[in-house]
Amino acid sequence: MVNNGKNDDNFADLLESYTRGMSDALKEGDRLSGKIIAIGKDTVYIDTGTKVDGVVNLEELLDQNGKLSYKEGDRIELFVVAADESEIRLSKVLSGIGGLHLLEDAYRNEIPVEGKIKETCKGGYRVELMHRNAFCPVSQIDIKYVDKPEDYVGETYLFMITQFEDSGRNIVVSRRTILEKEQRKLEQAFLAGLTVGAEVKGTVTRLMPYGVFVELVPGLEGMIHISEMSWSRLERPEDVVKTGEAIQVKVIGIEDDDRPNRKKIALSVKALSGDPWESIAERFHPGDKIKGKVTRCAKFGAFVEIAPGIEGLVHISEMSYKKRIVKPEEIVRPGDAVQVMIKEYSSEDRRVSLSIRDAEGDPWIEVPEKYRPGQVVKGTLEKKEKFGFFVCLEPGVTGLLPKSKISQAPKPSAIEKLNEGNAITVVIDRVIVQDRKISLSPGDSADAQDWQEFAADRQSSMSSLGEKLKAALESKKD
Repeated sequence: MVNNGKNDDNFADLLESYTRGMSDALKEGDRLSGKIIAIGKDTVYIDTGTKVDGVVNLEELLDQNGKLSYKEGDRIELFVVAADESEIRLSKVLSGIGGLHLLEDAYRNEIPVEGKIKETCKGGYRVELMHRNAFCPVSQIDIKYVDKPEDYVGETYLFMITQFEDSGRNIVVSRRTILEKEQRKLEQAFLAGLTVGAEVKGTVTRLMPYGVFVELVPGLEGMIHISEMSWSRLERPEDVVKTGEAIQVKVIGIEDDDRPNRKKIALSVKALSGDPWESIAERFHPGDKIKGKVTRCAKFGAFVEIAPGIEGLVHISEMSYKKRIVKPEEIVRPGDAVQVMIKEYSSEDRRVSLSIRDAEGDPWIEVPEKYRPGQVVKGTLEKKEKFGFFVCLEPGVTGLLPKSKISQAPKPSAIEKLNEGNAITVVIDRVIVQDRKISLSPGDSADAQDWQEFAADRQSSMSSLGEKLKAALESKKD
């Protein structure tokens, strides 16, 4: 083979270039782009382009989730924090080394710098970074509101240089900038795996009249509308949750926000459990007597919650057997616990008909056994009408004392003078259960016996007169 010397020359040039690069010394503060050549248990080894490989702590390269997003062969930009003939220590941040040119380089290239908070000052903190003083406004020390600025003094954090002027005599830094970037990365990673229907945990951050804001990951919130907080009707979110409370929620909607790279996340608590109306047939049956809670009153009746998310209506006509109801508030108020009976329901229409009076029982059921013709009873004058007086014998059982019967009483004027609410003694004349009617006769408390005797004597007299007439007719016939 003929060798014209050209390849040898190229090889020599390459070797010279390589050895020259290998011999270039790295110094503290230098920035380099190196390739990962090996990943150990605690250390990552980097090809620095010199005779000595660099090492960086594995922990520095982990992301927010504690995972290493690099692999062998990847290139990474790092800083030299220590160098000698045997070892080159590398780091992602500058810390306590170098001079102003490194700080200026960190400012221009948006590189985090490690700094220690020395003391508070007007409007913020004095921060020492790389043996130089910098100022951090109190609003830039954290994402959250700083209630006690002195709590941060003595701590060491990473800062981003946001202002570098007057040859380094005026340096302003921000920790908040770094925290916000970390938050955005965490948000994007969380959102990438978030889907409608997912069940996640969060922390209640704010209570509003219309709902609750829940922090899912630092800096990322979703909202639970008040209608999605419970199957039960709620007036205020604070009735069920409080700020700082951990809560399990279900994602029911994800939409683009007006803000760039942001999302509107709709959450629900009630969606974690099934629709209660779907199982109503398994839980309730017509005729069941159950306890419920009055949620609201209307002109036509009251709504009663018999289970979370299931409200039924007690019509005003179903409120009492004992008296005529004009307004539901005469019997119940919102918040009252009541006993009701289920009359009927429709899961398709989401309607339940309830009765308070049937749950209490119909007093007329026992009327035939309790009230018999000729029985003297005490009652209360309930209402005076032109045709007679209504007398309440017991709650739900009222009889009528007709005017015609009052006029036949031994002392009708004494009865006429009675007022509504006064006690009155009456005699049961007739009971018609199917029509819920009881006819009464007067039986004044002082003369009830006299009235009975008067009525008996009158009946006896009428009978005797009849017998005499009958006898006279028969005698005449003979």
